[in-house]
Amino acid sequence: MTKKIPETLGGKAAVAGAAIGSAAIAAALLYASNRKKKKADRQPQAPTGEPPETD
Repeated sequence: MTKKIPETLGGKAAVAGAAIGSAAIAAALLYASNRKKKKADRQPQAPTGEPPETD
């Protein structure tokens, strides 16, 4: 037995809200993972052949 999609306006709104909510969560996860990759690539590196200067 499968559930039928609700025929009332409130039921349709709930289904639409769930679809939009899941898409928003997926987009947020993709954004966070992409941002994490960019942060790792941005770390400063010492010039080639020279040790980093420290005080």
